[in-house]
Amino acid sequence: MASGNKQISKAQATKKINALSKELEHHNYLYYIKNSPEISDYDFDTILKELKEIEALYPDLVKPDSPTQRVGGAVAEGFNSVPHRLPMMSIDNISTEEGAYDFDRRVKRLLEIDEDIQYIAEPKFDGVSASLTYENGLLIQGATRGNGLVGEEITANLKTINTIPLRLKGNKNIPELIEIRGEVLYPIEAFKMLNKELSEEGEPIFANPRNAASGAIRQLDSGITAKRPLDFYAWGVGEVLGFEINLELEIVEALRVWGFKVEDHIMKCENIDEAISYQKEVESARDNLPYEADGIVLKVNRKDFQRELGATAKHPRWNIAYKFKPRQATTKINDITVQVGRIGLLTPVAELEPVKIAGITIKRASLHTEDIIKDRDIRIGDTVLIQRAGDVIPEVVMPIIDKRSGKELKFIMPEKCPSCGTPVQREGSYNYCPNLSCPAQLKGRIKHLASRKAFDIEGLGEKIVEQLMEEGLIKDLADIFYLKKGDIIPLERFAEKSATNLENEIEKSKKVSFERFINALSIRHVGERLAQILAENFSSIEELMSATQQSLVCIHTVGDEIAKSVVHFFELESNRELVAKMLKARIEIQHKEKTEISDKFAGQSFVFTGALQTLTRDEAQKLVQDHGGRSTSSVTKKTSYVVAGEDPGSKLEKAQSLGVEVLTEEDFRNLVGSD
Repeated sequence: MASGNKQISKAQATKKINALSKELEHHNYLYYIKNSPEISDYDFDTILKELKEIEALYPDLVKPDSPTQRVGGAVAEGFNSVPHRLPMMSIDNISTEEGAYDFDRRVKRLLEIDEDIQYIAEPKFDGVSASLTYENGLLIQGATRGNGLVGEEITANLKTINTIPLRLKGNKNIPELIEIRGEVLYPIEAFKMLNKELSEEGEPIFANPRNAASGAIRQLDSGITAKRPLDFYAWGVGEVLGFEINLELEIVEALRVWGFKVEDHIMKCENIDEAISYQKEVESARDNLPYEADGIVLKVNRKDFQRELGATAKHPRWNIAYKFKPRQATTKINDITVQVGRIGLLTPVAELEPVKIAGITIKRASLHTEDIIKDRDIRIGDTVLIQRAGDVIPEVVMPIIDKRSGKELKFIMPEKCPSCGTPVQREGSYNYCPNLSCPAQLKGRIKHLASRKAFDIEGLGEKIVEQLMEEGLIKDLADIFYLKKGDIIPLERFAEKSATNLENEIEKSKKVSFERFINALSIRHVGERLAQILAENFSSIEELMSATQQSLVCIHTVGDEIAKSVVHFFELESNRELVAKMLKARIEIQHKEKTEISDKFAGQSFVFTGALQTLTRDEAQKLVQDHGGRSTSSVTKKTSYVVAGEDPGSKLEKAQSLGVEVLTEEDFRNLVGSD
């Protein structure tokens, strides 16, 4: 790349710089704001490297807003912006041994020394960076990295992560003020389970654990964040007052003492050769790590050396990320097929020429949505770069344009469902088949109904369902409960005993809890958790079927989209008939005691800010919900009350500016009528 750019004219350089800058800013936005990257980190670094090379040839063309002058992406809307006390700068990176030796030589040259440099080496987390500020040991603020200078204030969300101490452990050596920096991670096994659940619920899945972690910590409702199994590993500090640090290793030891989870594989390397060996060891063992890592980080151990080395406008000079080889390969897309999920979601899938990545043969890869295919310009017949995103899900990163022959075909999303022929409906970025009798949907719905989270019918597997559908024995979900041994015996691989066992399993499943019954219906946006919430707030299926959108949104965590989906589901006569047919099959729905709801706060909305003294936030929100009101996270002109506890945030100022009535905690309790 560099040799080609040496011949570039200034006019060509200007044009190229503008194009590369625009491309990088686009990918920065997708990565940091939309949590939906289109290219791998390796490809981003390659584009950035090319831009750096051209700017080095023509320094006068470097603009203040060039991606090379930035630290990261912009702050997303929806959270308060907070400045970092010290910039959270990004780390420069290398990918070869020669790059590591170059880094070591540069450090020695800048320090004007010849002896070996001692480094601290640790795995490089592939998660979401965050900053925690502690004052006299107490956590007072948490923020995302944002653009490195300004982040998003997400204290409430970060407090829900169990591996983040709310107060530093110990009584000695607690700094007056310290910024702890680390990574929020979604553990790999939990990520696999999350995507499995999303897939079972017919919802779009996450491309990798980093996206799942980012989505979780940027929830406006911290209660949702609390339900995610997030982890936090501390890896450094920002500003420090009242605590002397001489070595990077001392920071590691202090973090452990203060109660943080710190990587077990951190190593003190006496020279760059030991650091290179360490990188190879960690790369070979990366499959055994509980989280995603994409390299190692090398840090000069001595803090006085760090201070002397300083930083460029973008990167510290005393550390470097030494990346692993990307788990990528090139192959050909033979076709793009469309998969229909149990709630009708149409997902395009790349049918690939089989290729191995890290010992796993990849034949198919989800393309997620029609928009992604268009944005990346992926075509049938393309040679493409694929990777195992998160080492879990095969992902098509980009087409290799240079290898196109001109015979490639653009993908066209079918206007009719490939399973049943019903015209497809588009909602946002997604395409759906609205026909609930669609064979592909029915197959998925029956599989879901038989799952452990619904009716738990052992022995009713996918192949048996296919046979039952082919024989015309199952045309809707309710037909399962009318099956008898005589219907099952003629099927392939069935004898009298196995048919009797399945009949008994179906009969046994007819006693089912209300939340499992709701979950089994496959209502869009209603998975296991929402089914449980609905079951707690309605005394019968008949009452739920009659619920209005207004009554549903009064329930905490039920938003407009979910409420619309539930109401629409039960408005369809076919679904009402389905429920009646299921109940006629002697299904016994077991109900828990209904939460008592009054109408005192009907039509009113409450926003809570600051720390409450006599109630937890969840308890206060439940009081509102139990009296027919709604608890929301943002203040608008339509907000009825803002309840201000201790140390209220900007929501109080916004309420006052909008003329919204502000209540103290005591006022709120009096309004509720609590003691």
